[in-house]
Amino acid sequence: MTPKYFDSNAFSSMPIIGIVRGLSSDSLNALLPHFIGAGFSCIEITMNTHGASEMISTAVKNHATNLYVGAGTVCSLNDLETALNAGANFIVTPVVVKEVIKECVRLGVPVFPGAFSPTEIFEAWSLGATMVKVFPSSVLGPDYIKSVKAPFPQIKLMPTGGITSKDLSIYRKSGADAFGIGSPLFPDSIINKNEWNNLDVHLKEFKKAWEESIS
Repeated sequence: MTPKYFDSNAFSSMPIIGIVRGLSSDSLNALLPHFIGAGFSCIEITMNTHGASEMISTAVKNHATNLYVGAGTVCSLNDLETALNAGANFIVTPVVVKEVIKECVRLGVPVFPGAFSPTEIFEAWSLGATMVKVFPSSVLGPDYIKSVKAPFPQIKLMPTGGITSKDLSIYRKSGADAFGIGSPLFPDSIINKNEWNNLDVHLKEFKKAWEESIS
């Protein structure tokens, strides 16, 4: 499958990638309509999730008109091929995997490589990253984003890891361009109990926090 065009303008209006790891296909299928309904448009399914390629393919098939479905934890060219064959619209790596970044750039596929140090961040960007995933942000904090942005204002940064709705505003003020959010966006306490009405409330609170961060 050829990935559909990733609309960077649409992403910038709601630049939060929801990350799902280890969910069952049934849980994901139940979750996605609520995720979309709350105003989100980008979901990342990690490749170390059981049945990830099938889940990506199903999500693309069922929600192609209003959801970008990405593959995360892409660590090799084999992972990349599997993800793209499943229909992934964008790629996320946990670290700087040069061959994956270069191949994504060659194919025109948006790629969000993971990086930690300023050297890794600069390298990922120089290789052609769409945006650099700064991970783990729970260790680094918003001041780190601000510090990196000082010498590299041109580099788009996506802090990922442990970010809650209360953190969005301070990260945004520190220069964050987007966010990768997993369990704080999809709490196990809600998902495991299939409490979808509670998920609606939770997701809308996240969306409101984002809107307040840019107002």
